[in-house]
Amino acid sequence: MSLTFEFAVPTPAPAATPDRVTLFVDVILPLPLPKLYTYRVPFELNDNVVIGGRVIVQFGAKRTLSCIVAAVHETPPKDYQAKYILEFIDDAPVVTQPQLKLFRWIAEYYLCTLGEVINAALPAALKLSSESRIQLHPAYLNEGSPYPLDEKEQRIVDNLRTEDGKALTFTEVGDLLGIASFHKVIKSLMQKDIIFLFEQMSDKYSPKVLKKVRLAHHYVSTGAVERLFEDLASKPKQVDVLLKYLQRVPVHHNEHLNHLGIEKAYLTSSPHLSASAVNTLIKNGILEQFDQIVSRFPLDENPVAQMPYQLNEAQVVARDEVMTLFDQQNIVLLHGVTGSGKTEIYIDLIRNALDGGGQVLYLLPEIALTAQIVTRLMRVFGSRLGVYHSKFSDNERVEVWNGVLSGRFQVVVGVRSAVFLPFDNLSLIIVDEEHESSYKQYDPAPRYNAREVALMMGNFQGAKVLLGSATPAVETYYMARQGRYGLVTLSKRFGEAGMPEIELIDTRKLRAEKKMHNHFSADLLNAMESKIAQNEQVILFQNRRGYAPVTECNDCGYIPKCQSCAVSLSYHKHAHELRCHYCGYHEVMPTQCPACGSRALRTQGFGTEKLEDDLKIMLPQANVQRMDLDTTRAKNAYQQIIGDFEQQKTNVLVGTQMVTKGLDFENVSLVGIVNADAIIHYPDYRAHERAYQMFVQVSGRAGRKGKKGKVLIQTGDPTQVIFDKVIRNDYLEFYEYEITQRREHEYPPFARMIKLTVKHMDQELAQKAAILLTQELADRLGRGPVLGPEAPYIFRIRNFFLQEIVIKLSREHTVLKAAKLAICAALDVVRDQKEYRQARLVVDVDPM
Repeated sequence: MSLTFEFAVPTPAPAATPDRVTLFVDVILPLPLPKLYTYRVPFELNDNVVIGGRVIVQFGAKRTLSCIVAAVHETPPKDYQAKYILEFIDDAPVVTQPQLKLFRWIAEYYLCTLGEVINAALPAALKLSSESRIQLHPAYLNEGSPYPLDEKEQRIVDNLRTEDGKALTFTEVGDLLGIASFHKVIKSLMQKDIIFLFEQMSDKYSPKVLKKVRLAHHYVSTGAVERLFEDLASKPKQVDVLLKYLQRVPVHHNEHLNHLGIEKAYLTSSPHLSASAVNTLIKNGILEQFDQIVSRFPLDENPVAQMPYQLNEAQVVARDEVMTLFDQQNIVLLHGVTGSGKTEIYIDLIRNALDGGGQVLYLLPEIALTAQIVTRLMRVFGSRLGVYHSKFSDNERVEVWNGVLSGRFQVVVGVRSAVFLPFDNLSLIIVDEEHESSYKQYDPAPRYNAREVALMMGNFQGAKVLLGSATPAVETYYMARQGRYGLVTLSKRFGEAGMPEIELIDTRKLRAEKKMHNHFSADLLNAMESKIAQNEQVILFQNRRGYAPVTECNDCGYIPKCQSCAVSLSYHKHAHELRCHYCGYHEVMPTQCPACGSRALRTQGFGTEKLEDDLKIMLPQANVQRMDLDTTRAKNAYQQIIGDFEQQKTNVLVGTQMVTKGLDFENVSLVGIVNADAIIHYPDYRAHERAYQMFVQVSGRAGRKGKKGKVLIQTGDPTQVIFDKVIRNDYLEFYEYEITQRREHEYPPFARMIKLTVKHMDQELAQKAAILLTQELADRLGRGPVLGPEAPYIFRIRNFFLQEIVIKLSREHTVLKAAKLAICAALDVVRDQKEYRQARLVVDVDPM
C-alpha cells in the first residue's frame, strides 16, 4: 500500500487573530545543510504539529522533500520568508526526543550535519521521495488555447499528448529540451493554462499483506453447509476445495474460527486442488477473499519464553560483580577470554532489565553473529525480540522501527545502525566484541563509531552500558584501568573446555626446503586430514577474498589495474573476472596480455577462493565452504553457511575476518591462520593491536565444548614479539607493551585524532587544496598538532586523488570543542576558493 499526496502551493493565510497563533517549525531536511530550515504552519494545521513527526515541504524551486520537525516556535526567520508546510504525514513522532538529542550530539561530535545524521538514521522506507511533475491542463484538452506556442513549448505539449494522462518530471523536461534552463518554458505554459504542476509523493513503506479466504457468513451454520454441499454435488473440484477448507477451519465445532480464515495460497498451491475452483467459489460469493496485514517477522509464533541456560559458578560471580559495579558506575567492561560464556551473562542481565520494565539494545559487530545469537535469544525472549541489520529489506526495517516505538520489541539485537532506533526507555546497552572496527562507519557521513554512540545513548537515557570482549580495545582497557569504567574479568573457559594449543609454522623455512603444498604446510594439511577423519571440524582464516590479488604477464610484467583506483585488480575464478575491491569495477579475465599479446598470464598471491579450490583437490573427502563478502551477499546467506557448519554438513570453513567474531561451534577442534604476516605488516599504529585481536579471536573458535583445540599459525617470521603474547594468551602483557608505545608517540588514548581527507579528480588541485587546508589549520591550531598533508598508500579511489591530514589533539573537552570550531573554519576557507569548489573534504573524527 502506498500513500499518495497531491497538492498545489497553498494560498496565503489570513492575518493572525488572538485565537489563531502563527506557528513556525524548524525542520531537519535529509540534506547536508549546516543549518535547520524554518517553515510556516498553515493555521488550519496548527493542531497537527508534532515534534519528531514527518512533514512535506518545498525546498528550492522544484524539490519537495519529507523532513523531521525539530522545534516549534512563533519566531519567523530573519533572512528569508518562510514557506508553508505542505502536508503533515504523522500524527505521532517517528523520531523520539531522546533520539533528537542524540542526533544533535552525533552531528556536533563527528563534524557533520543533522541532515546527514537523519539520512543515515531513518530507514529508506520512511524517507519520502518526490519530483515535480507537469501534466496537460484539462481545460486545454477540452478547449485548446488561444495563445501561440514556441518550438520548445510545442515539443513539451506534443510529448504530453502521446499518452492520456501522461506526466513529465522536471528532469524529463530538461532531457527532452536538451537544455538546463527550462523553468521559463514551464512557467510560460502554466501562465497560458496549458499545463499544471503537481507534486506526487509516495510513502515507500508498505505493510506485508496476506491474501486470505473464509466461508461467507451465511454458510457457516451446520445446515447451511450441508445444503451447500448438495448444491455443489455436480462440481467435485469445488467440493474438494470446501472439504479442504473445513478440515483446516472446522466451523461446525466453532463458528468463530471462520472469522480468521486461511491463506488463499494454502488452497491454490495444493497440487490436488484447482485454483480456478477456488476463484469460482469466491466469484459466486461462497468464499470471501480479504486482506490481512501481518508482521514480516515470525517472532509472534514464539511468544513463550523459557530460560534454558544455567550460569556456572564463575559466571554467577561475574554477573554479580557487574550488577554491583552498575550501582556505582554507568559503564562496565566484561573482559572474558574466548569461550568463557559471556553470552549467557548477557542473557541473564537482559532478563533483569526487562523485569524492571526497561528496553535493551544488544549490539553486535557483524550480521554473521546475529544469525547465530538470535536463535539463542529467541528461545528466551520470544516475540519481545527484534532484529535490525542492513540485510533486511526497507519494509522489514520499518517494522522493527515501529515495533520499538510501539513497545512491541523490548529487546533489539542489531549491528551498528541499531543505535539510531527510537528507544526512549533504555535501561541496558550491551556492546559485544566492543573492540571491533566494524562498529565504525566509514562512508558516508556521519562517520560514527557505534560503541561511542552507545556510551552517549546510555548517558542521555540513564542506561547502563556493558562492553564485552576477550581482546578489549586499548583505549577501553585504559579507561577501565583508570577507574573510569568498571572492570570484571572471566579468565577461564566455560565448562571443561581449556584454552587451545597454539603452534607456529615457519613458512619461509619450508619454502626454502620446498615442503609447502601450494599455500599449505604439511603440518596444517596433516592436521586437517586427521580432524576430518575424527569427524571434527576445521576453520581456516585468510583475510583476503577472491582467488588471487594480482595477475601478471610473465613476459612483459604487465599487471591489470583498476581504471578508477590505484590498485591492481583481483582475480575471481568462479566469475572468471578481474574485480576492484574498492570501487567494484570488473572486467573479464583476459586470455592474453593486453600490452604484449603474450598468453603467459599468471596469478600471484591467494585469497579465500583459491584456498577453497585447492582444498577441494587436496582433501577430496572434505566438504569445504567459504564465508566472505562474495558468498554472503544474499539476505539469508549467513544463516545458510553457519547453519550448514553447525549441523556438520561442512567439514572445513574458509573465511575472512567474518569467521573471527564471536561465532560458537562446538565441534571445531582446529583453526588454521594461513598467512599471519599480511595482518601484522600494515602501515598503521593499530596494526599490532588488530593483529593480536584477530589471532586471539580466531584461535578462540577452537575447542569450545570440552575438546582440546589446536591452532596452527603459518608465518614467515615466527620470532615476531606479538606471537609470544598470542601463544600465552597474555592480554595484560600485550596491553602494557602497547600502552607504552601509545604514550611515547602520543596516540589514543593519550590524544584524540581527526583525519581530514581532500579528494579531487585533478591530482595537482588535490595537493594544492590540501596544502591550503594545512596552512589554515596550522594558523588556528599551531603546526605541532597538524601532520601532513601526504598521499595515502592507495592514493586514488573512484577517480579521486587523495591527500590526508591528521590532527592530534589533547583529550580535554574544552580544547576539543575549540579545535573543532577551528577545523570547521579552515574547511570553510578552502570551500570558498573557486578553484577548489569541486574538491571533497571528508572529516573523520576518531579514525580507525
